[in-house]
Amino acid sequence: MTRQKLPIGFQTFADLRQEKCYYVDKTSRIEQLVRKGRYYFLSRPRRFGKSLLLDTLQELFEGNESLFQGLHIHESWDWSVNHPVVRLSFDGKYACPEDVERSALKQLEIIGRRVGLDVSPGDSSQDYLLDLLNHLHHVTGRQVVVLVDEYDKPILDVIDNKQMATANRDQLGGIYGIIKGSAEHVRFVFVTGVSMFSKVSLFSYLNNLTDISLKPDYATICGYTDHDLESVFAPEMEGLDREEIRRWYNGYHWLGEEKVYNPWDILNLFDSREFAPHWFRTGSPTFLYKVMMEQRINPMALRNRAAIEAVITTFNIDDINFDALLFQAGYLTITAKDSTGFRTRYTLDYPNLEVRQSLKDELLVYLSEEKSQVLELSDSLIGLLLMQDFEQFTSHLRSFLAGLPYQWQGERSPARYEAWYEAMLYAALDTPKVEIRLEESSSRGRADMVLLHGGKVFVFEFKMVELSADATSEEREMKGEEAVKVAIGQIRDRCYMDKYRRRQEPMFLIGMAFDRSGKGEKPLALKAVPA
Repeated sequence: MTRQKLPIGFQTFADLRQEKCYYVDKTSRIEQLVRKGRYYFLSRPRRFGKSLLLDTLQELFEGNESLFQGLHIHESWDWSVNHPVVRLSFDGKYACPEDVERSALKQLEIIGRRVGLDVSPGDSSQDYLLDLLNHLHHVTGRQVVVLVDEYDKPILDVIDNKQMATANRDQLGGIYGIIKGSAEHVRFVFVTGVSMFSKVSLFSYLNNLTDISLKPDYATICGYTDHDLESVFAPEMEGLDREEIRRWYNGYHWLGEEKVYNPWDILNLFDSREFAPHWFRTGSPTFLYKVMMEQRINPMALRNRAAIEAVITTFNIDDINFDALLFQAGYLTITAKDSTGFRTRYTLDYPNLEVRQSLKDELLVYLSEEKSQVLELSDSLIGLLLMQDFEQFTSHLRSFLAGLPYQWQGERSPARYEAWYEAMLYAALDTPKVEIRLEESSSRGRADMVLLHGGKVFVFEFKMVELSADATSEEREMKGEEAVKVAIGQIRDRCYMDKYRRRQEPMFLIGMAFDRSGKGEKPLALKAVPA
């Protein structure tokens, strides 16, 4: 196969086709949409190809046949029937409702001028949109196609300011209400964005949209599949490890038969020939970390997270649900579905290595007071474990934990503090080549953490120590030593390590003692012994 241009930097479907770039044909799904209905909504994370999908729809309805030569839809589409298109894109910056109004009116005015409809003094975007839909319908004799890209960005731009987010939502709602109220002028509507605002908030203004975000038939309408990589992009695959591509980037799942890759990752991989967090680098989820802090969410709780359908498919300004935020923004994806009983339940997990590792690293940097050192310390811990340099491991771990906000866990109970320390140790040690098992069960209990790496097994048990505020260093040391002995004894007595003996690998039992007050050296003590 002949190598073609990678569609990086091409903004439109026309450019992509005319420049003979690689293109994954989505027109069979587009044809199905157009044949079956009129009003649609699709949620996908950023950089997933939503804008290209809308651009393809625009070129299709405007009848630009030459762009579709060789594609699935070419032979079945009636190219003699064209429709006018009104397309809005809210991809700017929106600090207030006035920004929303100016952007919408300006975009509509540009479309209107092409057909001789000027803005009258005092016209709002809603007034002008109503006039424009009516005018286009009557001038062309064809109903209008309405396409809205990044419908939710004016809200997400100010999501940490509820009053302003609500004001922007209401401003957008007025515009979307005009679309719903102009059904006689409208042939087809397609709205895209990242979030799924509930129908009682933003979509109360446009509540006749069919949400295809979790419809299996449209699971791959954006993004690339394994088949796409092996067929369309076959010339680019040479020299790249197929399984490594899957591990790094595959895994997004919207209930279809196939998992999906983010196009941005794949195109940049082919361009740079480097496995790197290409998608993650295009936006920092600072707001996500802020919500984690506010809602006191343990980082370990992001794995195999249970959620009901009604929760992850809605988004409310007044009550931001963390599961919905993670899922809709692309940081978690669906790994299992259970439809037994009254409600549909999903299991959520990281889609791939890129997101898992990047989210963890960026969270540590966000939390740490020593931002330049936290990842270096994290990287050093695994090496020190493998070298069995437990003294240096303890020293580095103390430095690592010292700059992290133990107050995150809120309630001052031993269980809370143990969970926090366990979460931070997990975050520090969780790297692509390390296997970590949490709360690993045996016949007589559960080990707090088991780490498998480099042909060695490390079994951890954590203990929280009660210390008075005026405890001396000698008392702290004594209490710590007592606690780690108890921890190692517990591992032995409850046979936490027995299930790993068949691996015939060196095994170490590690007891760690922490001060539940969050003060002083962390950890208090660490002891490691061969199994």
